[in-house]
Amino acid sequence: MNIVTTFANNTEFEKATRFATERHISYTVISPEPGFRKVGTGALVIDEADRGRISDDGEPPFITSGWVDYHPSNASVPESAPVDHAEDIFGTASIMVLRPCMADKNKLRITSHISGDLTEVFPYMNAIHKTAFYNANAQTFSFLESYRFITLFPRRIGIAKTDDIVDTWRVLEMLRNSFNECWKIRETITPNTNRRVRPPALEIYYRLPKSNCGACGEKTCMAFAFSLWSCQTTITKCEPIFEGNFGHLKDALVEICAGLDVQ
Repeated sequence: MNIVTTFANNTEFEKATRFATERHISYTVISPEPGFRKVGTGALVIDEADRGRISDDGEPPFITSGWVDYHPSNASVPESAPVDHAEDIFGTASIMVLRPCMADKNKLRITSHISGDLTEVFPYMNAIHKTAFYNANAQTFSFLESYRFITLFPRRIGIAKTDDIVDTWRVLEMLRNSFNECWKIRETITPNTNRRVRPPALEIYYRLPKSNCGACGEKTCMAFAFSLWSCQTTITKCEPIFEGNFGHLKDALVEICAGLDVQ
């Protein structure tokens, strides 16, 4: 089984490839060049058996975004350079966290930081994106792209259910272009700060333990998801996540609830 990782910046990527070369660890590079170079750095694919060799001498001299199972991509990196925007409100993207998706273990969950600030463009995007959920108080903007759930904060993006690393870059590049294009024509758009209906409560359910333990006061995890979705309870009522053996689900649950404006 092969595994893959990526990095927050090219410096860490170069450290990792140099380290692997020096220790004769075979690897394959997936490059975002040229089309996705503004939203990603190189990704490293190695055999899972070699992962232990990386930490034989303690912590390796580089930082990854996280290791996940590698699945070859059906998508391809564009051969043309990314569009340069005169007023670039998005900037570049750096994948800080790479994990298996809690809702579908065969897909990925990522957290990406951006160099820009999306605060001012959110009301304009809300005006033209009729299926998005915008929370002006918390400054979050959430929507579904096919089956991928995306939550944007002013300087951070969470994406669930991307297919693979190339698909992740594709989504980030789509966001970079769509937000910059919206900003470019903002004078023709009437900004809108109204909220719309939240995405389905199933997006919360996917990130719960599904143990139906009842500690939250509900009979099932599905019932708890609907209570959260309708703002009738709080996420900390899920004891298995906040006090038990399912702490690994906490970040994904907190992020989805922030995007849906539930606490």
